[in-house]
Amino acid sequence: MASSPRHQKPDEIAEEEPGHGHGTRAVIAALLANLAIAVAKFAGFAITRSSSMLAEGVHSVADSGNQCLLLLGGRRAKKAANEEHPFGYGSERYFWGFVVALVLFSLGSLFALYEGIHKIQHPEPIDSPQWAFGILGFAMLAEGFSFRTAKKETDKIKDDASYWQFIRRAKQPELPVVLLEDFGALIGLVLAMTGVGISVVTDDGRWDGYGSVAIGLLLGVIAIVLVVEMKSLLIGESATKKEVEAIRAAIEIEPDVIRVIHLRTQHLGPEELLVGAKVEFLHELTVAEVAGTIDRVERTIRAGVPSARVIYIEPDVHKAHRAPGFVQEHEGHINPDDPAYVGITGHLPEGDDGDEIWS
Repeated sequence: MASSPRHQKPDEIAEEEPGHGHGTRAVIAALLANLAIAVAKFAGFAITRSSSMLAEGVHSVADSGNQCLLLLGGRRAKKAANEEHPFGYGSERYFWGFVVALVLFSLGSLFALYEGIHKIQHPEPIDSPQWAFGILGFAMLAEGFSFRTAKKETDKIKDDASYWQFIRRAKQPELPVVLLEDFGALIGLVLAMTGVGISVVTDDGRWDGYGSVAIGLLLGVIAIVLVVEMKSLLIGESATKKEVEAIRAAIEIEPDVIRVIHLRTQHLGPEELLVGAKVEFLHELTVAEVAGTIDRVERTIRAGVPSARVIYIEPDVHKAHRAPGFVQEHEGHINPDDPAYVGITGHLPEGDDGDEIWS
C-alpha cells in the first residue's frame, strides 16, 4: 500500500514559490538592461567599427534572448498536470535554463571568438573612440544595476552559502543564470574597454581583436558552467541534505513508525519535490490504521518541507524482521501452461528448446 500524493493547483503553487518570484524580478531587470545596452552597443559599433563593441552587442542580444527564454520557462512550468505529464511541467524551467546555456555559448562565445580572430588577422583602426568609451561606460552602469538586482534577490534566499555554493546548489535556474550572465557581462565590458583603449594608444587594431577573443573565452567558460549545472538539474537532483534530514525526522517521529527502510527524493521542478519512502510500521496495525498513519506522516513532512508536494510511502518489513516465524514467506506459482507465462517471467516453459527472451 502506498500513499496517494496530493497535488496543489497551479495558482496555489505560484503563490508559494518565493524563490521563483525573486528569480523573475532579476530576469526582468536583466532583460530591460540588456535591451538598452544592445541598442547602445550596436550604435557604437556603427560609429567606431570596433570588433569588441560588436562582440559585446551580440552578447547583449544573446542575453536578452536568454532572459525571454527564462521567462517562457517560468510561465510554461505553471501549466497544470495532465494525463500525459502527471507530475506537471516544473522541469520546463530546467530545460529552458539548459537552452540558455547553449545559446550563450553559440551566439555569445563562438561569435566573439570568430570576430576577434578576424580582427586580429585583418586589423582596422577604431573611429571615434570617445563614442566607444561613452557607450561602454553606459553599459557598465546598466549591467551594474542588473547585477545589483540579481545579487539582492540572491541574498534573500542563499542563507549562509557563498555565491559559488549557491550557483552549484540552487534548484531555481533563473538566479544562477542571471548572476553569471551579469558578472560575465561586467568583466566582458572591462575587457572590451581595455581592448579599445590599447588599440587607440598603440594605433594597433589587433588589440581590439584580442579583447573580443578574451570576451569569447570568458563567455565560453560561463556557458560550460551553466551547461553542467542545468544538465544536472534537468536529469534530476535530490533534495538538499537539510531537507532529507527533515523528511526523515518527520517520518521517524511518528509513534507508529518503527524505522525508515530507505528514502529517495528528486526535484520535479525548483519548488516541487518528489518523495518516495519504504517505511516499517508497527506490525499489529490494521490496514486502515496504517493508512491513517501515512496521512499524518505526509502532513508532518509538508509542514517541515513545503516543497514536498508529491509523496509516496510504501509500508514494508525490514529484512532483520524477516526471520523464520516472524513474517511468513511464501512463493507464488505461475502455471507454465498459462498463456501469460512468457510475458510475466521472460522465460519459455521448461522443456522448450528456445532461448530465453531476456538474458
